[in-house]
Amino acid sequence: MKTFLLNILLSALWVAITGGFSAKNFLVGYILAFMILWFVQGTGEATPYFDKVRAILFFFFFFIWELIKANFRLALDILTPAHRMEPGVIAIPLDVETDAEIVLLSTLITLTPGTLSLHVSRDRKMLFIHAMYIDDPDRFRESVKSGFEHRILELFR
Repeated sequence: MKTFLLNILLSALWVAITGGFSAKNFLVGYILAFMILWFVQGTGEATPYFDKVRAILFFFFFFIWELIKANFRLALDILTPAHRMEPGVIAIPLDVETDAEIVLLSTLITLTPGTLSLHVSRDRKMLFIHAMYIDDPDRFRESVKSGFEHRILELFR
């Protein structure tokens, strides 16, 4: 947490020195401060901050990639005469446990075109999803577990 606050402080210092009070300039300062702290970190105590930032970036790009793939699949199905939809409701056993993890997982699934989170069981062990493309239920379950759920666990634990 100290490293994160130091990174924000150095970013604010960058904004003050350059005189450009904008989000873009703050982001540039954040990246520069991150690189400086990363180089300096080698001489001191290791901190998990850099691993978390890396995990957040990978998570962001993974979600964008999944979003693009789902949009293309849906657009292809709409634009071609033959429909490839095999809709259904599927139950996915959850490894995520906290409310924040479950909400993030269900929100990301709902944001992805072609899928919708329907319900979380009372014991919070199963998530029910409606999907437009369930060719193989086991493969679909595994894609959710090894995709979104795995990356959410990396972020929160």
